Amino acid sequence: MKKLILISIVIIGAAILAIQYSPSHNPVHITQIDCPSDQDGDGLDDLRDIVAGAKEEVKRKPQYKSAYYQGGYPPDTEGVCTDVVWRAFQHAGYNLKDMMDKDIRENLSEYPRIDGNPDPNIDFRRVSNIYVFLRRQGGELTTEIKAGDAENLSQWQAGDIVTFDYPFEHIAIISDKRRPDGVPYILHNAGPTASEVDRLLSWPSAITGHFRFPSF
Repeated sequence: MKKLILISIVIIGAAILAIQYSPSHNPVHITQIDCPSDQDGDGLDDLRDIVAGAKEEVKRKPQYKSAYYQGGYPPDTEGVCTDVVWRAFQHAGYNLKDMMDKDIRENLSEYPRIDGNPDPNIDFRRVSNIYVFLRRQGGELTTEIKAGDAENLSQWQAGDIVTFDYPFEHIAIISDKRRPDGVPYILHNAGPTASEVDRLLSWPSAITGHFRFPSF
């Protein structure tokens, strides 16, 4: 009987400790930084505007469809991961297609995916091209993610952009929604529609880049 009571006390004590130190019991607080620019002058800074644009994409729920379009832009009812990005930029007052087309024309050798033959109908919708553009024109940040580490996770701000390597090449926008341990969700389209999900650490390919646009 005494042995049974002792075991019960140990189990209860362990349960109390687990609750006490559970990330959900003591969530990590990450302060959202203020971006100094507001490209479209709507009173919402660019990072928050990019997040708002990506969330509009999630609400609209365009179906995942990879296709080539004359003029470059797919209809609002369709899209892939890169379309979340340019649409979110557009919501903040930036024309990603125009910016990339210009940078590609002026710095063609910097874009290996294009292989010397620009195609404005598709160049701005390729992950590898956006990666090059953001390395050149944005701010490049850490690709390391430490769950529960406020200092590390403060570098992962809502509105940042993250790219992933092959074989599941992908791009997403960091959300303002976070897990209790501080790791942010992502806003992306990997099918069947655009969504806000906890996939930053569980995407099946390694992170290749973490960027902030505009850089500050």
